[in-house]
Amino acid sequence: MDFEEAKQRVAVLQEQIDYHSRRYYDLDDPEIEDSEFDALTRELRKLEAEYPQLITADSYTQRLHGELSSLFTPVAHEVPLASLQDVFDIEELREFDSRIRETVEDPQYVVEPKIDGLSIALEYVDGVFRRGATRGDGITGEDVSANLRTIRSIPARLTSPVPHIIVRGEVYMPRENFAALVQRQELEGEKPFKNPRNAAAGSLRQKDPRVTKGRGLDLFVFNLQLVEGEDIHGHAASLERMRELGFPVIPFYKKTGSIEAVIAEVKRIGEMRRNLSFDIDGAVVKVDDFAQRDRLGNTSKFPKWAVAFKYPPEEKETVLTDVEINVGRTGVLTPTGLFEPVELAGTTVSRATLHNEEFIREKQLAVGDRVVLRKAGDIIPEVVRVSRHCGGTPYQMPGICPSCGAPVSREEGEAALRCLNPDCPAQRLRHLIHFASRDAMDIEGLGPAVLEQLMGAGLITHVYDLYHMDRGEVAALDRMGEKSADNLLAALDRSKDAGLDRVIYSLGIRHIGQKAAKLLAERFGTMEAVMDASLEEINAIDGFGEIMAESVVRFFSLKPSRTMVEELKRAGVRMVDNTEREDTRFSGMTFVLTGTLPTMRRDEAAALIERYGGKTSSSVSKKTSLVLAGEDAGSKLVKAQQLGIRIIDQAEFEEMLK
Repeated sequence: MDFEEAKQRVAVLQEQIDYHSRRYYDLDDPEIEDSEFDALTRELRKLEAEYPQLITADSYTQRLHGELSSLFTPVAHEVPLASLQDVFDIEELREFDSRIRETVEDPQYVVEPKIDGLSIALEYVDGVFRRGATRGDGITGEDVSANLRTIRSIPARLTSPVPHIIVRGEVYMPRENFAALVQRQELEGEKPFKNPRNAAAGSLRQKDPRVTKGRGLDLFVFNLQLVEGEDIHGHAASLERMRELGFPVIPFYKKTGSIEAVIAEVKRIGEMRRNLSFDIDGAVVKVDDFAQRDRLGNTSKFPKWAVAFKYPPEEKETVLTDVEINVGRTGVLTPTGLFEPVELAGTTVSRATLHNEEFIREKQLAVGDRVVLRKAGDIIPEVVRVSRHCGGTPYQMPGICPSCGAPVSREEGEAALRCLNPDCPAQRLRHLIHFASRDAMDIEGLGPAVLEQLMGAGLITHVYDLYHMDRGEVAALDRMGEKSADNLLAALDRSKDAGLDRVIYSLGIRHIGQKAAKLLAERFGTMEAVMDASLEEINAIDGFGEIMAESVVRFFSLKPSRTMVEELKRAGVRMVDNTEREDTRFSGMTFVLTGTLPTMRRDEAAALIERYGGKTSSSVSKKTSLVLAGEDAGSKLVKAQQLGIRIIDQAEFEEMLK
């Protein structure tokens, strides 16, 4: 490749990498696998090494990554959270060892698993948790303290009152929790997370800590960033000290002085990763001695004393034998491929999602084609590519619902086909599961298996039938009995007082999650008012968009929807907002918080606003009542000034609280 060709290729690579980097780091929604992204960056580094004149200051190879969200207060890291240089084969590990030995004698290494999650820094003062922040770009992160406090493994107080300590860790989602979340998202007709890493990142960067709490996140600590009052000379010793202080330290790390022993340990971790309860995407090799690290130093982007060995994804070839169509709770038709069974990542795989019609069309998939499978995050089977077409006609999605025979359609801007019949049997079961779920009516003991049994016995068809079941008929079911029947009916009776927001959420209105349901309940107060609300009235709610408003209006325009509400009401389900506030001084007001407040965190101020009936928003608009501004307020302050919106400081805010 000559210079001009290299120049053109570098431009293409930089554009592709920037796009995929933003989807990975900032949106938590990658379109390609890590291995594909790594291949792009390796190619870019190779070309830049060959033609140094093509290196630019904004190249991916020259900068740190991660855009900060406006939802969280920026935090300047006292000690930068550096990224590591990736290596992909054993020879690169040996080259790393050779470079180390050119500078230091007899290095000792620590080998540890590389957890695939979201990197964070935890700060403690006098042994008490002060703050936690995301890595961000390594220099500045996001204050996610409120969300981190919902993770039970993070200690609120250390076993010893260390004056000041900052540790680095990785927030991850256990595989079991990830699989359950994906299943729940598919039942809800939501776009599922692609892998545990993105699920962890998306769950931690939530405005509402309650959402984070329900996602089952966990954490491992793997690095000592700063400590006062203690003299620690090496990485292995720091890990042990952090364990003594009560931190959940990264498991099965090993200290060794031989590169061959390092290689053996990297291979061992790679072999055992299929059986772990958490996802890893590599192994990290670090020089143990801190003094040697100082001598080795850093590049502009990476420390010279550590590398991350990345494992290649396991792929297997098989044959597509059939396509099965499943109908979700919201009527979405999801094609599932059936394959000749293959062993993949420790399990036998014979099924994998084909996502939607667009995916099938893009790959020109036909029954009989040979395809390559892998597991996203080593968990969810997926089709990577077609290795050989059989010559058959690409699969065509059905024009009618396979469950009820009603026509299917696709809404503008969506890839999914959808059955619009609200009385579709397939949707009924999934709606029942959603209705009884913890975040909806929270009916204890009414899981999917019990609901299937109740439907199979003809005791229920619709959600309101749950409240009219005969005790004797329920008790007569297999593995039920009188005590279980009594407990179930008691749980159903308690659910009648779940509150208007939960009832709205339980109805399964498209695009209406828990937060939107709560906003509707607070704005209108009764189900009747919600049902009769106009598009303009709903769209005026801060936090609502036109699509959400249209979805609510469309839902309540349907006769089956109104029948469902009336029947639930007849069964005794309360449909009024049960939110009780002694002081509603901020009712009807929307605050935007920006900048750094002198003595109060923004999440603390937001909690006070909501306690007194107000709302907070991440963006300034004509609907904004007040802007609470601190230092370095930035563009939100400017926009508020342009719109003539009242701006207050912390002192004025505290006066409003008196």
